[in-house]
Amino acid sequence: MSEFVRTEKPQPHIALVTLNRPERMNAMAFDVMVPFREELERVAGDNEVRVVVVTGEGRGFCSGADLVSAGRAPGVEGLRPPSVARRMMRLLEDVVTTMRELHQPVIGAINGAAIGGGFCLSLACDIRIASTAAYFRAAGVNNGLTASELGLSWLLPRAIGTSRASEIMLTGRDVDAAEAERIGLVSSVVEPDELLSTCYAMADRIASYSHVGVQMTKQTLRSGQEASFSAQMEHEGLGQLYVRLLTKNFDEAILARREQRAPRFED
Repeated sequence: MSEFVRTEKPQPHIALVTLNRPERMNAMAFDVMVPFREELERVAGDNEVRVVVVTGEGRGFCSGADLVSAGRAPGVEGLRPPSVARRMMRLLEDVVTTMRELHQPVIGAINGAAIGGGFCLSLACDIRIASTAAYFRAAGVNNGLTASELGLSWLLPRAIGTSRASEIMLTGRDVDAAEAERIGLVSSVVEPDELLSTCYAMADRIASYSHVGVQMTKQTLRSGQEASFSAQMEHEGLGQLYVRLLTKNFDEAILARREQRAPRFED
């Protein structure tokens, strides 16, 4: 494990993955992002982990491009500059893709600044809970570049609508935690010292349900962003049939209600 990425298991079935370079606000240098992706892949293979919480150490969740040193991308020896640039971008794209494709739900504990690529990283989480200290910025236009990076132009309109996404990306302004909650960018805003406990409580509730049911719910939510309505209805119907016919979860839920107890889903 890299010194810049820390993984803990604060409660049963919950993994906390922390970007741990606070002096650079957890910027997206390759010596941070490559081990972060590798750690996510390792956690994905841990069958005891039902929910993943991702956060940053210090004042930043992730501040985007590292303005001190981006580090050296692996596997670029012998390549010409255009190929090196494309390989470097692909490594960062793989981080966002890995987060989205984890079979476990990912809760983003947005503790501070989520800027540029860090904004994209927050949007790759399935659920976002923000500290009052959090803020978001699509920083590309501020730097004379395009604000579209790492899937931001695809993810942000689906999270908050096209008009708001366009305004935020084209102006490059900060969105504070209160506005983020109002426009649906985050689920809720809490005080900094309550952030992780709030995420753990939500994760614990999710982990109490059927393992396969939660996984398939995440998959259908993700595929629903891309599919047609009719295709998505078929996908959802097949998922319901799969779990209903191949497990005893539904019968257990009915019995638990009759007995006035929490259900025990064994899939």
